[in-house]
Amino acid sequence: MADLRERLKIGAGQIDAINDLLMDGRNEAVSALLDVVAKYGTPEEINRKAREARKIENLVARLKAEDSPYLKDVEWLIERRDAGAFVTVEQYRRKVLGDRAGAMTFEDDFAVTLEISAAQYFPWIRLEAEQAIARGELMPGRFIRVRKMKEQEKDDGDILAFAAAMEVMGASYVETLDTKGTDGSNVHLGGPATITGYFGGIGQPNEHALKWVDEFLYYYTNYGIRQVLNTNSGTVFLGYMLHKLGIDNEFKISVFMGNDNPYAAMWTLVGAKLFAREDGTTPLVGFNWSNSIDNETMEITAEIRRGLGFEDVVRFEHHITETWKSIVRQPYDRREDLLEIAGKVKNISAKHEGGDVEVEMAIEAEGGHNSDILDYFRDKREVVDSGDWEALARNYLDKHNAVNHSAAALTSRGLSFIAAPRLHHR
Repeated sequence: MADLRERLKIGAGQIDAINDLLMDGRNEAVSALLDVVAKYGTPEEINRKAREARKIENLVARLKAEDSPYLKDVEWLIERRDAGAFVTVEQYRRKVLGDRAGAMTFEDDFAVTLEISAAQYFPWIRLEAEQAIARGELMPGRFIRVRKMKEQEKDDGDILAFAAAMEVMGASYVETLDTKGTDGSNVHLGGPATITGYFGGIGQPNEHALKWVDEFLYYYTNYGIRQVLNTNSGTVFLGYMLHKLGIDNEFKISVFMGNDNPYAAMWTLVGAKLFAREDGTTPLVGFNWSNSIDNETMEITAEIRRGLGFEDVVRFEHHITETWKSIVRQPYDRREDLLEIAGKVKNISAKHEGGDVEVEMAIEAEGGHNSDILDYFRDKREVVDSGDWEALARNYLDKHNAVNHSAAALTSRGLSFIAAPRLHHR
């Protein structure tokens, strides 16, 4: 077996061949990437613009300049944070456990990041925060957005307000660029009549991978948006190369990429290692597992991740709940799996993309509006005009409730979580 394993070793000559390819000035693919980057300046200039754009004082100033109606909500959030209005982790544990909390030891090294998706509209953050304060609940430590970028940019400063709220809370967040497979990039695909075409990947055909880079650099330099969703092997590769060039970009890989076994995950992680900087950093800060993976797959891959030095860098993002419609067979509930794995594998996030099963079932029985992933692709004006605005906000708060149910379940087992750091971990 040892002799057989030896055959897998990658020779220095093969690494040299990869470097020769990257350094070859006739490599049009690499040259095209460098041309896109050059539009925005040197990597150092690009990072400086992003840092300035991300500063809370600059975000607030831009909201004022736009006379944004969302400014007052950002200021309210700052005031509530500074007043200590949000429950602390210790207070939350006492709420869940009572007197037992003081005697329990929590496994902070295995803290699970509480994640919610999708936080489409900034006003929902105010609704969520008000409920969290009133009920002594937790705000998530990680937020995912799938709203159209151009739409939120034009929506009274929604994009600025959301970025500001994340800075106020100290939460990480991910945006989904408009350059994605559902943007019409594949001219031969449409609706259900062409569904089998999607099995080859909705993708980023031809020039769209470079458009993805261009779009990222625009939002990075103008709004400080560092983390974006990645759904295509080509743009994953480009993300690796951007970071190698010195740009401080980050991305998470979508569930749609289909990391559903240890070998798919190993390939993803090996690529990250191959293009890591000398300090070991990589832009891959997380990837969503396929909804079908089991805990054994996560444990095996955790060993691979540790072996490559990425245990504290690359987060495993695992769907605990999913939207009731349009993505998986229901009922779908992975909370028990989370509780089993949380004390064994580090750096996991528990992603909540739907309400708890019993909540969604009750909505369905009443003929209400269940959470639906297709709602992510609707225009805001159409949502409002259809009368669905309140229903979608209710769906979001159901996800928030599911987040808190997971936090309570973790707490009951002596397991730790990461909520919005500047609100709760103080």
